[in-house]
Amino acid sequence: MSLTPDQLAEIAAQRASSQPTLRATSAGMEARLYQAHPVLDHGLIRVIDYMGDDAAICQAARVSYGRGTKAVSDDRGLIRYLMRHWHSTPFEMCEVKFHVKLPIFVARQWIRHRTANVNEYSARYSVMDREFYIPAPEHLAAQSTVNNQGRGQVLEGAEAARVLDLLREDAMRAYDHYEDMLTPDADTGKLGLARELARMNLPANVYTQWYWKIDLHNLFHFLRLRADVHAQYEIRVYAQIMCDIVKDWVPQAYEAFEDYRLGAVSVSAKAKEVLKRRLAGEVVTAETSGMSKGEWREFVQEWG
Repeated sequence: MSLTPDQLAEIAAQRASSQPTLRATSAGMEARLYQAHPVLDHGLIRVIDYMGDDAAICQAARVSYGRGTKAVSDDRGLIRYLMRHWHSTPFEMCEVKFHVKLPIFVARQWIRHRTANVNEYSARYSVMDREFYIPAPEHLAAQSTVNNQGRGQVLEGAEAARVLDLLREDAMRAYDHYEDMLTPDADTGKLGLARELARMNLPANVYTQWYWKIDLHNLFHFLRLRADVHAQYEIRVYAQIMCDIVKDWVPQAYEAFEDYRLGAVSVSAKAKEVLKRRLAGEVVTAETSGMSKGEWREFVQEWG
């Protein structure tokens, strides 16, 4: 991750300043505020602002005044009950705003989660930086033969080197042309292309930035999908850092999320019936399971 001296100075100033407040605060999140966490080769994620804590979730569920008279252990039990029974509204009372720097192709996947407020860096008004995501060799892989959305065998040796060279060369060439199109030249009469048009030539691995604000319930949904081992690596690394941040922010809520969502497994009615038949001692095969080939393959991968 590369931050300019001005950006580093701004972050240091933000972290050094403090104001008294009467609102609920989280010690874990206060330690995270404004801190830039590096992601991928040039990316970052940091917390800009937040609202609420574990107690705010319980307060909303009980509609109580202040913190009430319940013990912390009671709060933990209530939060786990809410998570276990899919009571989402109390978790919506907590919000967080992130500053994220990420490759455009990751941003286009990320924006599919339409339950957040987003403001992105505009290439209509500003010139994009010459920063591109180039994968580490161990993350270059062929198309999976069983998953249309996933990766298969890792590329190695000369083939990996060839792909990396193409990625670097194409990115640099595209940016050179972008820069050339933007630049006027009075000697030749070249006007320079408008930024809103020149940007169309940039590749999907160029970095963009945005502010992304979301409530805790919808953040948990995002993390359940994107921190999963089956998620694409480039978005998963962002989600994993966000998991660490949320764990510091609302430790009781995150513990419940980890137990009932992130580390849990849901099964179909057919899979539930197959498990019951197995527990009763029956040998169940793909042909007798009532599942499709794809369902059976996924069932075996999960349950053996």
